[in-house]
This record gives sequence, C-alpha cells and structure tokens, in this order.
Amino acid sequence: MIAIIDYGSGNVRAIAAIYKNLGIAHAVVNDIPSLSAADRYILPGVGSFDFTMRQIRGSGLFDLLREHVHGQKKPILGICVGMQLLANTSEEGMEQGLGYIKGSVQRIRPKVNDVRLPHMGWNSISVEHDPHGLFRGVDPTIGFYFLHNYHFMPEHDAAIMATTHYGEGINCAVSDNQNIFGVQFHPEKSHGNGIQLFRNFAQL
Repeated sequence: MIAIIDYGSGNVRAIAAIYKNLGIAHAVVNDIPSLSAADRYILPGVGSFDFTMRQIRGSGLFDLLREHVHGQKKPILGICVGMQLLANTSEEGMEQGLGYIKGSVQRIRPKVNDVRLPHMGWNSISVEHDPHGLFRGVDPTIGFYFLHNYHFMPEHDAAIMATTHYGEGINCAVSDNQNIFGVQFHPEKSHGNGIQLFRNFAQL
C-alpha cells in the first residue's frame, strides 16, 4: 500500500485520484499506525521549505519516516517541495531538512537575462541515469509541469537522476540509488507522463 502523506501541504487528492484510476492500493494518511502499515510513501509539498518542514515535525511523523525510510528501506518519493525536504538545508529558510540525500536547496539564478522566475509550465527533461526504472515509459521530450524558484544541489553528482533546462541546467530528479527519490516537477499535473511515473513508483 502506498501512503500519500497528508501533513497539511500538497496535492494529495490529485495523487490519490490517479492511483484510484490505476487500481493501485493507496491511502491518504496522517497518522502513525497507517504510515507504519504502508510499504512505500509519497511526500508531496506545496509552499515554503520552512513551513512544510515544521508541518512534518509538528505532525510527529519525522522520526517514524526516518525509521521506515532509513531503517527498513521503504521507498519514498518526494514531490516539488517534498523533494527539497530530502536535502539538509535550503536557502529559502532556516529549518533543517530531512537530510535523506546530502545536499542543499538553492535559488535558481538564471544566467540569461530574459529568464524569469518562477520556472513555470511544461519543460522537457534529460534522464541521466535511472537504475530503478522510475522514468520507464516516460517521454522526456514532452516532459513534466514545473512551478518552482529553488532547485536541489546534491553533494554528489551520482544523486542526479534527471535535469531540465531553464536558462541553465537544473536538477529535476534525485535519488540515493536505493529507495529515496525526489522530483522537482508535479507529476500529478503532468498527464500521461505523470501517470506513468506514479505507476512506476508503485512497482519499484
């Protein structure tokens, strides 16, 4: 069962609707027993880094997630701010992140004058490596829907799964090459590609 974590931030209902249509077992959850029973997690996020991180700490889910993701190696997929929370720190705020993938979240600083923030809309991607098949069956030329001002800068390049281009190269998917994954775009708003990515995550 996939637990779509509801801690007061994120498009949880949209993600749940996709899994319902796919016929894949899932639940929108915010309590410890339900999270403990799940075999994988989706961590959505809409809003600022600090606000979202405080929501997780305040919900009492911080320690449980660490136990199940790090200790039991259950897969987790962070989406948008949920991906950024996987880092240690963010320029957007002062809170410490989850620290699942070593790195920091930095503001996009376009090197081209006519590029404006936020990075919003559809953009193609380039898959750098995908050993688990998260992007299997996805059309990278169509890409995904983005809406963000910040991007993940991992400590090690090996953590970069995919990039996009918006005035410069931007990391848009990361992983620890085991069970932790993050995507900067919104698969729940990305039609066929997003549905395929959610299907792939359920099969990892």
